Amino acid sequence: MSYKCLSMWLQLIFGNLNAQVRSTGVSSPCKSWELGKENKNLGNSKFEKENFHMSSIERREHHVFEQLLDSYPGLLERLKDGSEEEIIHVGELIGRGAAGARGDDTKTLKSAVLDWVTPKGEAIQPPLHHNSKIDCGFNHPLTGSLLCPAGLDWNDPQTKENLRSGEILVCGDQWPIFLYAHHIYDPEDPWCGLLRSRLLAYKHVFTSPSSVDREPKATRSGNARLHGMKSVTIASIAYIATQVQFALSSSSVFSRTDTTTDSEMFYHSFLDLLEDPEEFKEVDELLTLWNRQVFPTSFAAKRAISVNSTLFKIRQKCVALKQATNVPL
Repeated sequence: MSYKCLSMWLQLIFGNLNAQVRSTGVSSPCKSWELGKENKNLGNSKFEKENFHMSSIERREHHVFEQLLDSYPGLLERLKDGSEEEIIHVGELIGRGAAGARGDDTKTLKSAVLDWVTPKGEAIQPPLHHNSKIDCGFNHPLTGSLLCPAGLDWNDPQTKENLRSGEILVCGDQWPIFLYAHHIYDPEDPWCGLLRSRLLAYKHVFTSPSSVDREPKATRSGNARLHGMKSVTIASIAYIATQVQFALSSSSVFSRTDTTTDSEMFYHSFLDLLEDPEEFKEVDELLTLWNRQVFPTSFAAKRAISVNSTLFKIRQKCVALKQATNVPL
């Protein structure tokens, strides 16, 4: 699990874990986690029943906490044996580190996204300044057109005015048109093109900023490689979408409580969709598309063997020999 992937999650998770330590008197949330894991492995009905009654966000945070422990050897022991103050301190350290990583992404994307949306060989009119966001969001015709919720017509003067004035309040689960390939939304097929926009700056964050306009290469290093990330994850896609939405907005500070971007709802609404078992087919196709572009080496390793390849013929011959030796006389 990439540290970048956890950056937004940890802001939510550790606040809840620290509150749990203070309010319940449990010396370590990891002890509860470890006991729960043992009970789960034993098929303990009480654990399963309690897990069933957890909210979707609580189950998600618990899952992320497990991934965090699996990703950092020794963290469980440190938390399990530590005092309440030490646990809270570790949580605060990780939270600050995560906030710093997220802040770095926010800072670099603020300028990069404006460069990407600028038509080649043209200047944006009226100008958009890299050091100020006051003219972004619905205040500017370009960023406003990209942030306009799918299904609304930005070219309609009344819609445009209502979005600018705030008369139309955009909630986090009203996804902007920039998320769609070629910025085209089909109300009859809302999955078509969703999260396939070239504006989603995945490679900028997880490989390197210089890789955005290049073809994928197996030798490229970056945050993903440094943190052992070999494939695109659901959470990382939601994270990138949230970062780009903020970069286009007029908000000057990234905050989960910001009513302009409604970032927390925006982020979790994507997780709700992408983690839904009913959407498996569409999500699998989406992840395959992103993995092919961002992690070509890992993707190639998982592809089926080409029918006309030497390897295929060797495997085919091996299977034929096994079948021949297993045929009863």
